[in-house]
Amino acid sequence: MRSAPRHVEVVTYLFAAVFTYGTVVHLVQLVGGGGDPYPGVPTAIAWFFVALVVLDPLAAILIVRRRRVGLLIGATTLLLDAAANAVVNYPPHDLTDGVTAGRVGQVVVTALAVLLVFVTPRLWRWYRWP
Repeated sequence: MRSAPRHVEVVTYLFAAVFTYGTVVHLVQLVGGGGDPYPGVPTAIAWFFVALVVLDPLAAILIVRRRRVGLLIGATTLLLDAAANAVVNYPPHDLTDGVTAGRVGQVVVTALAVLLVFVTPRLWRWYRWP
């Protein structure tokens, strides 16, 4: 495989770091939460957050290996994570007024999801299938 331009490498390792960080965050929440790591969260979303302990590192590994399927898994995971965080960080699930850590996190995840969706077509030619 030919050598990728510097910006491809930078974006690749940026998203690998993003998914590695996500893995750590969700592991800490899972381990620290005991029997109910996501109290008050709809069951489907709670299970999705648990699944991120597998999906995040999978995306990180596949992206570092420059696999196209990693871009697809990564973009889908971030989009679903942004949507799930939007559900749990705003009414009716979170009645808190103003800025909260969860809402800031949701904005960051949304921005990362949009960025990965935007750069995926540009990275596609430098990644291999699957």
